[in-house]
Amino acid sequence: MARDTRQRILDAALAMFNSQGEPHVTTNHIADELEISPGNLYYHFRNKDDIIEQLFARYEERMDAALTPPTDRLPGLEDIWLQLHLVFECIWDYRFLYRDLVEILSRNRRLRMRFARILRRADDSAHAVMRGMGHAGVMRASAAELAATATNVLVVSTFWLNYASTRGEKDEQVAIRQGIVQVMMLVAPFLRDTERVHLNTLTQAYAT
Repeated sequence: MARDTRQRILDAALAMFNSQGEPHVTTNHIADELEISPGNLYYHFRNKDDIIEQLFARYEERMDAALTPPTDRLPGLEDIWLQLHLVFECIWDYRFLYRDLVEILSRNRRLRMRFARILRRADDSAHAVMRGMGHAGVMRASAAELAATATNVLVVSTFWLNYASTRGEKDEQVAIRQGIVQVMMLVAPFLRDTERVHLNTLTQAYAT
């Protein structure tokens, strides 16, 4: 029962942070939403930052899984496509972390360090995938071009949904599809002709 209450608190907090913005939600608001007493909430979590840290742990675990590249072969276009899907869906589900990033990290040094680790992991993953595609002959680019493309992929992936939200896009799936296509267009100029045709086929099918 206590575990169920703890899970309900985390789920409600995540939904409220995403919909209302983390700075506008208090522990009392969360307790009211669940129709429990503030004391019951504090039995499970010391304060709001404790709730955020537990949500971040769930986000961190999911993002680590999404950023794991194939280990038994060199990556291809479909690998990037799938990885982008997993990353964008994770960012969407925990979008309050990105929308309120400066506010949250400014008051929590531990989360600042953990988020920096995630970015380093994403950076390493993006560079490894670009190098792998270069070694596989899928991309024709210099080492400097591959490194720059990897960095651009990371930046656009990290902040695309913030951009889409600011622009007024409210449909999650539309925003994710647009983001994936936008990132793939960063790779497109360096692809061999056959891969560019394949990418064009993928993007056209994706847009329908």
